[in-house]
Amino acid sequence: MPSPLPPVTLKGEHVCLEPLRLEHAEELWPAASERSLWAYMTFDVASVEDLRTWIGLRLRDRDAGTAIPLLQRDARTGQAFGSTSLFDIDLAHGRMEIGHTWLGASHRRTAANTEAKLLLFAHAFETMGANRVQLKCDARNLRSQAAIARLGAVREGVLRNHVVLPDGYVRDTVMFSVVRAEWPAVHGRLGKLLAR
Repeated sequence: MPSPLPPVTLKGEHVCLEPLRLEHAEELWPAASERSLWAYMTFDVASVEDLRTWIGLRLRDRDAGTAIPLLQRDARTGQAFGSTSLFDIDLAHGRMEIGHTWLGASHRRTAANTEAKLLLFAHAFETMGANRVQLKCDARNLRSQAAIARLGAVREGVLRNHVVLPDGYVRDTVMFSVVRAEWPAVHGRLGKLLAR
């Protein structure tokens, strides 16, 4: 079995991404307790115990050497407001995904979210040697689709009947990606968004 990837802390002006740990569940619960956050997710979180289980799944992937799960913390106030991951990491082919991302209401549509994506893409392409970084979301989640397109990711298509959600709904998934040749333009785009 592959060994876990080295722990990573990514720091910016607005956000600090630090290794996610099981004991973060209580600190994250105020942000994670908003029910609508989990509407399009493949795991339903309705309690601190559910959140602990969800974190455990992220840590299982970390231990398998295929994921880097991260806590999102406000760089100025220290408030934990969400989580994100690089996952489905395949270093042999230079591909991975940004996802398992959720943010509390306090930090949606803020510079912290934009900067987190910049830090993740930079780590993927510049440190890990990625050729491709993909992102995906529920086809019904128009807000997420718009946010991903705003980053400069290319919409590749729809995986039909891709995932069964906890309520039994069979989800179509919209796939996006950024490939290595596009990274400089995406980097510039994200920098301009942060400068606003």
